[in-house]
Amino acid sequence: MKAIIYCRVSTDKSAQETSLNRQKEELIQLAGRYDFEISDHIEEQASGYEIDRDGVFKMLDYFASGRADSLLIQDETRLGRGNTKIALFHQLQKMGVSIYTALHDGELELSESDSMVLQIVGIVEEYQRKIHNAKIRRGMKKAVDSGFDPSQNLTNRDKAPGKDRKQFPIEEVVRLRKNNMTFEEIAQTLKGLGHPVSKATVHRRYQEYQKT
Repeated sequence: MKAIIYCRVSTDKSAQETSLNRQKEELIQLAGRYDFEISDHIEEQASGYEIDRDGVFKMLDYFASGRADSLLIQDETRLGRGNTKIALFHQLQKMGVSIYTALHDGELELSESDSMVLQIVGIVEEYQRKIHNAKIRRGMKKAVDSGFDPSQNLTNRDKAPGKDRKQFPIEEVVRLRKNNMTFEEIAQTLKGLGHPVSKATVHRRYQEYQKT
């Protein structure tokens, strides 16, 4: 397994360099005990409450690209504190990243409260997806009831994402607007047909069409 060593201290005082070095040495030893291959070690001096950290984004890039699959930290507070910690735990959990700590000399053991919060966050995300999908279905139904023919607008669904997928039937947008559909409803309908456009894009193209 390939691992990233992440070390953090909260201030820029020179005395903290000793803490960074100690964290690094402990985590190198931890990696050795579990036969991890160290892909990189990241050190930074920043508040644990701050999410906008260069080291954090560098770490996430490694996991997103598949160049590493495990994270080694001294303890959970080195990753973050408060809401930042929970947000990063959740992101790493979704990416399938294993977290090991020197404190536990093994995989991280989340507290009962942190586990509960992460469970709630997961449930909220699932319901957000359900609401989003329901809006697409409702928008589609309303469009079809207004005379929209989906079979005429599927030509780009087999193409890779890119500029071609930004094309969408503006004539149908105009007609659906005449049937009192909102730009949000039209955008959701188009997304369901494989045209990933935002409400703002639909509105802008509609305005441009009206001026021609």
